[in-house]
Amino acid sequence: MPPAKKKPRTYDQAKIRAAVTAQFGHVARGVGELTPEQLARPSGLGEWSVAELAAHVAWIADSLAVGLARPPAAVAELTAVEWPFATASLAGKISEAARETLTGAPLPELYERAGARLAGALEANPGSRVLDLWIGDMTLADFLVTRTVELVVHTDDLNRATGLAIPLERQALAACTRLLVDALALKAPGGSVEVRVPPFAVVQCVEGPRHTRGTPPNVVETDPLTWIRLATGRTAWAAERDAARVSASGERADLSGLLPLMG
Repeated sequence: MPPAKKKPRTYDQAKIRAAVTAQFGHVARGVGELTPEQLARPSGLGEWSVAELAAHVAWIADSLAVGLARPPAAVAELTAVEWPFATASLAGKISEAARETLTGAPLPELYERAGARLAGALEANPGSRVLDLWIGDMTLADFLVTRTVELVVHTDDLNRATGLAIPLERQALAACTRLLVDALALKAPGGSVEVRVPPFAVVQCVEGPRHTRGTPPNVVETDPLTWIRLATGRTAWAAERDAARVSASGERADLSGLLPLMG
């Protein structure tokens, strides 16, 4: 008999809304401290400067408010865990949007406006609202979980590019970690490898002999930020293993061929 299909993870909508709002606020305060020299630095993301990366984060909030102002779609086409695999085709559109956003107003004004619009839009719309999106229609509840990924990942990008220490909201970090771990299990279904990202997530994945009791024969363990960097292509599997930030035991515990999940 085939194994039962796993139920998708559920998220507390109130906590996710609070996490998205709080993380955006952390970034807004951090960006407000950046000097012209820091804003001109390369971001480490293609040709983007730090200023363009910062503008993109403002666009993340503003575009969600804009999406909620449009008429709703009828039926959701995409779930949160499927979202990472639908983003690759958007790189050009997102880059263009970031540049257009940056030319619209000074960064502090962009963040103030985007934050206010986001707060109002979230207050006015339930999680069941279906958004008409470039990548496919999604419920607001699911899309907000993906916003934790965008905000956590780009907070880390900004910190590494500028030397800032913008904090990561715990609930945002948890949701981001869990979504990307679940995406790995969706990409490589199975039960032969256990992936542990304490304290937030454990999943089994990869085809092969299924573990039933005791210590699994194939185990991967890492911390949340290292996992997020691996899953989004910010770092490489071999480098993190060599640095002892990833432990992997067992003949099937090499995930290098499955990463990154998105880039």
